[in-house]
Amino acid sequence: MAGFCQRAPAFGDIAMVAHPFVTVLIDLSEGDGLVYDVHGRHERGSAVVGLLPGDLRAAGWARIECLQIRLEPVVAAAVLGASTELSGTVASLEDVWGRDAGRTEDRLRAAASWDERFAIAADILGRRLGARPPVDPELVYTWRRTLTSRGRVRVDGLADEVGWSRKRLWSRFRARLGITPKRAARLVRFDHACHLLAAGHTAADVAAESGYVDQSHLHREVKTFTGLTPAAVAVAPWLAIDDVAWPASSPTRSPVTGGERIPDLR
Repeated sequence: MAGFCQRAPAFGDIAMVAHPFVTVLIDLSEGDGLVYDVHGRHERGSAVVGLLPGDLRAAGWARIECLQIRLEPVVAAAVLGASTELSGTVASLEDVWGRDAGRTEDRLRAAASWDERFAIAADILGRRLGARPPVDPELVYTWRRTLTSRGRVRVDGLADEVGWSRKRLWSRFRARLGITPKRAARLVRFDHACHLLAAGHTAADVAAESGYVDQSHLHREVKTFTGLTPAAVAVAPWLAIDDVAWPASSPTRSPVTGGERIPDLR
């Protein structure tokens, strides 16, 4: 998780780049607060961004405070009480959590510091996670092998590793996480490639490093996930912020102890 502050009275507009996590944006602002745009529809307040939501922009007027939480899909299915219905969508936190959404916002807004907010959020997430049945360990293993291999893993091989048939792994994975194993691998590989591009590597080097057939293959994948070229993705503000908030995700930086940063997005 990370806290974001925009202290100056200005308007910010950031296009989100698809990444292999479910994102919870908790709006803690006073006044108009966070605004997000999905396929031309404008919404306000806290939101849950599922995997592969398509074109999504987040913005805000005046002073913005927002807690962003990233959840592995295998965790999100339990914490949010939803799985497949969140994939490819953006929903208000109230629609997902009901009255608990408002109570969570009130507790976090009343906290005296960001450290206190992180502790409150961790407690809430932990309680929700502990109150629901866990995702099948075979699915957890499959997801995390996909993540640690940076998407360069064969689904057939994973099925053998967990002792399931390919058909069973495919259907269970999609039913619980809302995405197929192959699509998940593509998303993870794309995410790694994007961070390499943002770190200044050439498209040709990124294609080779990330396991794409060639530079044209990388170009097609970037276009599929973002509608942009690799050059445009390399300078995307979302990835620049990502590098500050979650330095462990950057190929050129080492993790920060505690994993939490508070960028000032003025």
